[in-house]
Amino acid sequence: MADAFAGTWKLADGKNFDDYMKSIGFSFATRQVARMTKPTTIEVSGDTITMKTQSTFKNTEISFKLGLQIDEITADDRKVKSLVTLEGGKLVHLQMWNGQETTLVWELRDW
Repeated sequence: MADAFAGTWKLADGKNFDDYMKSIGFSFATRQVARMTKPTTIEVSGDTITMKTQSTFKNTEISFKLGLQIDEITADDRKVKSLVTLEGGKLVHLQMWNGQETTLVWELRDW
């Protein structure tokens, strides 16, 4: 099922994204740059998934296997523990740091 997510993606819904960035301490300037994130590429090779995101701020890349926690450094340099699972046809990416957590959801939809 993860193979269905292979490809290049762009953000379809950034609802409350600015409020979220404020809540985790992004400066105004960083929030402006973060909005210019380029599409994310997802590659699947066997049981390893790689996500690459480019922006004018910073490029990031993580590789993981579903259900196994990894260390990740986010675009804003947070050191987080990440866990990506497949739930109901969605890729769910949980990031945990300093008693906080964020969930990113990748969902396939017919537009």
